[in-house]
Amino acid sequence: MTQTTPAIAAEEEAMSPPLERPRDRKPSRRTANGDPSRRDRKGGRPRKTRDPFGVRLRRDWQMLVLMIPGALRLLLFFYIPIFGNVIAFQDYQPYLKITEAPYVAMQNFIDLFNDSRFFLALKNTLILAVIQLVLFFPVPIVLALVVDSMVTPRLRKAFQSIVYLPHFLSWVLVIALFQQMLGGAGFINKFLLSHGMDAIPFMTNPSTFPLLVSLESVWKDAGWGMIIFLAALASIDASLYESAAADGAGRFRRAWHITLPGMRPVIVLLLILNLGSILTVGFEQFILQRDAVGADASEVLDTYAYYTGVIGGDWSMGAAAGLAKGVVGTILVLMANKVAHMLGEDGIYRGSER
Repeated sequence: MTQTTPAIAAEEEAMSPPLERPRDRKPSRRTANGDPSRRDRKGGRPRKTRDPFGVRLRRDWQMLVLMIPGALRLLLFFYIPIFGNVIAFQDYQPYLKITEAPYVAMQNFIDLFNDSRFFLALKNTLILAVIQLVLFFPVPIVLALVVDSMVTPRLRKAFQSIVYLPHFLSWVLVIALFQQMLGGAGFINKFLLSHGMDAIPFMTNPSTFPLLVSLESVWKDAGWGMIIFLAALASIDASLYESAAADGAGRFRRAWHITLPGMRPVIVLLLILNLGSILTVGFEQFILQRDAVGADASEVLDTYAYYTGVIGGDWSMGAAAGLAKGVVGTILVLMANKVAHMLGEDGIYRGSER
């Protein structure tokens, strides 16, 4: 075998032609920075261009047709009735047209804030809202984590079907089921009486009524609320779990460092939306149990507006109570969304970047 000495190698290197270096080509403005027409005016990141309206209309007309029934429902039952809030500033009577009712400015709100029943309803609403937010909101997250950890598809489907089912039951059936279990002649009290113990008034005790309605809400709607969190779990990259497991992370550490951060945007979004409806704790659920626990324990803002406006005939006061509740909900949503932006989350919308 011929061995190459250092002298021969140096001579061959000197005799070989030099390698051509590629020309340093100055990137064009279009290739370096993208299309100038698609750049922000301040030279920031490229803007997303949208197809012309006609192109999008021809491409997505089927989806638009499918949206028509839902859009009409929103228009007829949500947006058009907003104009009816004008009666909160009038002395409205049902036999008069809205345009003929006398204008009273803020007098209905003054009477509202001077009504002790309104503050009773507001206090009960806030207590129930806080209890339901603390007890109800984490339950769908826990259920989603439990379902996601199930390996057997058949067991997962069976569990999902069981927890979904109560959502499709009416409040009449739900309260009837709780009455059969927790009522004075229910299963639990019969068991206590048969063993020589006193019956417990679960369904008629005003002091425990907030816990009762929270338990009813959790049993009925927690499974349905789990769906959104399951979708958030499905969007997390599975390779993150594999890498964490390879590094020795256990199930708890994977859930803490991967699962919960991946669900955080959805959690923040739903928390903001729940804060917006925090004063809407329910109507039918409280009407059905009003006689059992009394009006002092079950009066909330929705039932106050119903009994004041529809039953009592003071439509303007009922409308003022509903409008005040809506304004407070809107303020809570804006404040919570601002806090979400401060924490680095998108919230329900992201303001224009300067």
